[in-house]
Amino acid sequence: MNTELLDQALVEEATKKSGLIWVKGPGVPARALWHVWHEGAACVVGDGPGEQPLPGLADGAPAEVTVRSKDKGGRLVTWAARVVEVAPDTPRWQEVVAELKGKRLNAPDGAAMTARWARECRVLRLEPTGTTAPLPEGSLADAPLPTPATTRRPVPAGLPRLLVKRRRRK
Repeated sequence: MNTELLDQALVEEATKKSGLIWVKGPGVPARALWHVWHEGAACVVGDGPGEQPLPGLADGAPAEVTVRSKDKGGRLVTWAARVVEVAPDTPRWQEVVAELKGKRLNAPDGAAMTARWARECRVLRLEPTGTTAPLPEGSLADAPLPTPATTRRPVPAGLPRLLVKRRRRK
């Protein structure tokens, strides 16, 4: 049996079913991105206000895409991709954006979203090059990306007693 066809089928089916992919550009850590599978490529939108960031993903650049299992969350396949930027208001852009619009959750501007994408965002196709990476032996977990978010502070000493008193009154 042809392993190239099996790899291609695995990439397509796994990417179609997963709502989230991890994309790593040259010199940039992997980032989780929502996407849609359209005509043989994973399509993403971002780099605009209120949209997902797409650092390191430039037209013609290579990328590494890791697909997770939708039910268990484990890595299914990692494949090499070529990044292709889709020009706004072309027939291909219209097709891709129609698919992306259906998957975009909680858009702040609803129907005007596609016009904003054309003005302020980039739409990219991550086209498989036919190369898949073998599954790793150990964990490939990276350190978390820097963020201004903080962790919770310790629970105040008197809080457990307050909660117990409230339960007794009921």
